[in-house]
Amino acid sequence: MYLRKNKWSMRRRRKRINWFWVLVLVMAIFAVTYFNRYVAPDIQTPWIDTPTPTRAPESLIAEAEDYFNQGKLVKSIDAYKEAIRSNPDDASAYIAMARAQVFIGQYEEAQASAEKALLLNPNNSTAHAVLAWSLDFQEDYLAAEAAIKRALELDPNNALAHAYYAEILADSFLAGTGPLDAIELAVEETRVALSLAPNTMESHRARAYVLEITGNYEEAIREYEAAININKNIPDLHLSLGRNYRALGVYDKAVEEFTRANALNPADPLPDLFISRTYSTIGEYAKAVQYGEQAVRDDPTRANAHGNLGVMYYHNYQWVEAAQELSLAVYGGSLGEDVSIEPLPLSNNTRIAEYYFTYALVLSRLNRCGESLQIAQQIIGTIPSNELALYNANEAINLCQENLDSPPTPTEEVSPQAEEETPTPEA
Repeated sequence: MYLRKNKWSMRRRRKRINWFWVLVLVMAIFAVTYFNRYVAPDIQTPWIDTPTPTRAPESLIAEAEDYFNQGKLVKSIDAYKEAIRSNPDDASAYIAMARAQVFIGQYEEAQASAEKALLLNPNNSTAHAVLAWSLDFQEDYLAAEAAIKRALELDPNNALAHAYYAEILADSFLAGTGPLDAIELAVEETRVALSLAPNTMESHRARAYVLEITGNYEEAIREYEAAININKNIPDLHLSLGRNYRALGVYDKAVEEFTRANALNPADPLPDLFISRTYSTIGEYAKAVQYGEQAVRDDPTRANAHGNLGVMYYHNYQWVEAAQELSLAVYGGSLGEDVSIEPLPLSNNTRIAEYYFTYALVLSRLNRCGESLQIAQQIIGTIPSNELALYNANEAINLCQENLDSPPTPTEEVSPQAEEETPTPEA
């Protein structure tokens, strides 16, 4: 019997190698390798962001500081945000950003930035100090004092903390909530701040502010100028310097400083508001109205801007417009989509009291006596110690008792001199 021939027989003849296909295979391997190494990395994958070079956090911090020194505070804050995105564990970046946010009036944002710095480093004295400063501007004086005292516990030689403490004490004095010797303590804090850091902007600013609220305007001007010499591009310093020139009756220099502040931060309504008040003081009500309108355009949600514009309209005999604006300040309201105005509760604050009694006067001029008497009685019952407000509230009542059928005639109840009696640094 013979076995059938098996295909696995070891005696089978080998096939010859086909070099053509070998060459094709080698070339295919080479092509795939080349594609993976040199072509594929450059192909953009749909729906995935293209990677971009990342800047060093130190570079972004330097850029932010440069913007701050140029007075470009919005750009400075944006650069700090970029630096934080690049290095979210850098507490110093949060602190520096919070300081810039305070100078531009973003107080709640500054508070949040300082609190984030404290999450990273709870024992950072400057973080507690800047937090206190931001709370002071929000009129939360008790929390501000607690934060500033913690800052000084951590570092008794922190000049910024002493400067901010002086401002907190001064503001609590103005609000009537501070200790009896608040001004004396504030003065001492400014001396300590200057002795520790005589070349810092905040030390001179704090000293100037305390001098301002105590009526020492000439000395305050020198200190504000010293701060400006350190950094001439901070809008707040020019606003403060202008306030003191206005208090001294040097109105041309006051307007000049307010204009500089406006050029550095055009979106801020305060420079236009201050210019409006200055022109009102010298009786140029048409100009006062012009700048008051610009302040409202800058921030239509700001009740003080509407109140100021209403007062300017009243003095310019635009009573209908005055009533509309003063109503927004007193009662609040809405101007359309996402533009709501919170009312200003009646208080002894010079400007707020002025909005109320001017509203009572203009309502009486428009023969809307029911509304006028309601406002006047509110003034008499709430702030009877405010002589200027009381006088004008009674004047509104007297006007309503006259012949309401006769055409209203403009009168000037408010004395510019009486307006300037208060040393409080207001618009």
